[in-house]
Amino acid sequence: MTYPTYHNLIGGEWVPAASGKTLLNLNPADDADVVGAFPSSHAEDVANAVAAAKKAFASWRLVPAPKRAEILVRAGSILQERKEQYARDMTREMGKVLAETRGDVQEAIDEAFYVAGEGRRLFGVTTPSELQNKFAMSVRMPVGVVGMITPWNFPMAIPSWKLFPALVSGNTCVIKPAEDTPLSTYNLVQTLIDAGLPPGVVNIVAGLGPDAGAPLVEHPDVRAISFTGSSEIGSLVGQRAAASFKPVSLEMGGKNAQIVLNDANLDLALNGALWGAFGTTGQRCTATSRILLQKGIAAEFTKEFIARAKALKVGNGLDESVEVGPQVNEAQIATSTKYVEIAVKEGAEVLTGGRALTGGGYANGTFFEPTVFGGVTPKMRIAREEVFGPVVSLIEFDTFEQAIEIANSIEYGLSTALYTKDVNRAFTAIRDLEAGITYINAPTIGAEVHLPFGGVKQTGNGHREGLGAIDFFTTWKSVYVDYSDRLQRAQIDNAE
Repeated sequence: MTYPTYHNLIGGEWVPAASGKTLLNLNPADDADVVGAFPSSHAEDVANAVAAAKKAFASWRLVPAPKRAEILVRAGSILQERKEQYARDMTREMGKVLAETRGDVQEAIDEAFYVAGEGRRLFGVTTPSELQNKFAMSVRMPVGVVGMITPWNFPMAIPSWKLFPALVSGNTCVIKPAEDTPLSTYNLVQTLIDAGLPPGVVNIVAGLGPDAGAPLVEHPDVRAISFTGSSEIGSLVGQRAAASFKPVSLEMGGKNAQIVLNDANLDLALNGALWGAFGTTGQRCTATSRILLQKGIAAEFTKEFIARAKALKVGNGLDESVEVGPQVNEAQIATSTKYVEIAVKEGAEVLTGGRALTGGGYANGTFFEPTVFGGVTPKMRIAREEVFGPVVSLIEFDTFEQAIEIANSIEYGLSTALYTKDVNRAFTAIRDLEAGITYINAPTIGAEVHLPFGGVKQTGNGHREGLGAIDFFTTWKSVYVDYSDRLQRAQIDNAE
């Protein structure tokens, strides 16, 4: 069997891991399809990448921001040209269907053009001084070397959310892609190189989290960490970063609720629920994992939703007719299976699905049936803990107020949706739902790059991707210019 071998990118050079070891990247729809061999990196590789980024920072920070932005514009154009190639690469390594991987690449294209505009909008503030003949202002400064740890479910979009604003702000980067999906990050960074990015400004270190991710978080020359992944790992990242006082942006899990009221457009709500629950095979932090149904429409919705879930075609995402691809690996299958068992033990009812698909065309992949649970109560684990698979729970309620209470009763707070024709309840939900994102008459998935992305409670620590990213990747400097030609003392009582 022949397959390509990839190396780390350090200081503009492609170099193998110091250990010489590699990790195989397998197609989750067909484990006989080896996408490539990638480095199994450790602390030595991370240290070399950080040193290269630190060296490059000395000159990159001095490039005018509009000039840095021009590289992103070129990168966006190149991504447009390579969209189909990169989408197919992504489907092979991650599994989601081509329509979605094309959307993932498109997200990176949109991010490139959006963030390029920030090259002329890194605004500071000018303000009057309290003293005569004194000028006061603030400016944004780059942070320095930024470490990035990215997940496998959006292996090009999420790296673009981090790399592009960091670069336009004048930072240099070391990125560790998820071990299941490194190729898409390689494709993204190769695009930046082809667009003219200087050597060392972005460095890639591939490998496992404990081996490569942890040393990146702990390295003293890394001035900030941007992490997307599970709340469990995010907590460890936050604690380790805090030991050296470096800022960390955490975007983590979700247990997202779609609320359907009696007056909702039921067909629209069904379409939204189906897409929200089973798009990306349920492997999104924003996936709809709880559907809250007002009792007046619960029976009709449930019957039709089960029928639509059963009709979904599961298979290899490279087949344009497939609607639900594989889960990314065996560990995710095990998690989905575990939560089905937990839910049944606690008294929930499997209305459809509930099993891994193993025979016939599924024999060489990691596939799981679209799964719907009924009889779920808000305190069951299946209604509170993130599964990250094609598993959704139906929960019935009486009043609108009860629905808000159930939606808010969990430890996560990423995305929520409400289907209703009542404008008053829509705005009440916008106010009262504890989440970073609320959709009205739309699914819980589908964020756009120019709005803040992130959540509350155990979903995140207050930072945002999208609109808020520049705030994380820059630090403020206050500047005072005294042209009085005499000593003036602020913070001293000068009142006469």
